Amino acid sequence: MTGDVAVLGAGMHAWGKWGRSFVEYGTVAARAALADAGLEWGDVQSVVGADTVRGGYPGYVAGATFARALGWQGARVTSVYAACASGAQAIAAARAQILAGLADVVLVVGADAAPKGFFAPAGGDRPDDPDWLRFRLLGATNPAYFGLYARRRMALYGDTSEDLARVKVKNAAAGALNPYARYRKPVTAAEVAASPVVADPLRLLDICATSDGAAALVLCGPEYARRRGVADPVRIRAVSTVTPRYPRTDLDLPDIATDSAAAVPEPPVAFRPSIARAAYEEAGLGPDDLSLAEVYDLSTALELQWYEDLGLCAEGEGAKLLRDGATALGGRLPVNPSGGLASFGEAVPAQAIAQVCELTRQLRGQAGARQVAGARAGIAVNQGLFGHGSAVVAVR
Repeated sequence: MTGDVAVLGAGMHAWGKWGRSFVEYGTVAARAALADAGLEWGDVQSVVGADTVRGGYPGYVAGATFARALGWQGARVTSVYAACASGAQAIAAARAQILAGLADVVLVVGADAAPKGFFAPAGGDRPDDPDWLRFRLLGATNPAYFGLYARRRMALYGDTSEDLARVKVKNAAAGALNPYARYRKPVTAAEVAASPVVADPLRLLDICATSDGAAALVLCGPEYARRRGVADPVRIRAVSTVTPRYPRTDLDLPDIATDSAAAVPEPPVAFRPSIARAAYEEAGLGPDDLSLAEVYDLSTALELQWYEDLGLCAEGEGAKLLRDGATALGGRLPVNPSGGLASFGEAVPAQAIAQVCELTRQLRGQAGARQVAGARAGIAVNQGLFGHGSAVVAVR
């Protein structure tokens, strides 16, 4: 273990389509996190911004952008981009600064103003970009990839369209209880089945939207928290930011082919399970110690895969775990009690931070109607394009 850091404050801007700048959203979330921490902006010694690369030039320097919006006061700044793992990488950078003694108080902010519709690569010819190649050579949009992944699970494990609909129904029920969620209406399996097909077998309600939104955390060392009168804060105990190992034999975004394992044996643990395993090892706990999990449900099928990658069940048994009610609110180990991306949509730099905001509220006992009883430990997992692993373990 490398040491805990305390979560002194957590704040968010509601998710939706607001038509304003990501800087505005991030500033709202930052001020909410500072208020939750009982601190002033001048108390912050470092700002780590999770970048968005679609919002114009300021998006490439998010740390300084948010520091400027809040009012220049001399804090050091860091800007982080790791696609959908940007938020976790920002948390990792902040944690490292605290553990190294470079700062007592660090503000982590992620915000986005996402384009309408499903994400696509930026314009121009970039033949060395695997994401660009996937779109241009195969026409394989993100929903097309998600559909192929779902079909593979159906072929290997017997998952059904009804199982996928159960994921959406579960997450929509939780999201209806979350004031920060974009979609706050329960959904029935019949409504999922009646929604338009996007990429067979996935329908519109099987795939998350793109959203505007923001989330922020105020992190500090445990001793600083005690000086502020917080004797038992939520603590971040592990942050995993691993990359794949060669050869990579499971097809994953954005690649359009796998590595050959003819001459080199496959790694003992595939990439996605290795993300959680590294976090478990650092935190000194395992799946049986968890009270809840927040996972990256780009599609309903991908949530089922995360159950297995987290070690919540054996490979191929994700749908059974869902059918048994274990991952619903009130179940043995609720997954996505926030409502997940199904209820929020993607605000790329903010979503991993928002997951930790949910862990924080749950571990504090402040999650209201979606509260997981007796929550003591939780994990948030995410995956960024181009091999960015992302997992955060929080404990109380």
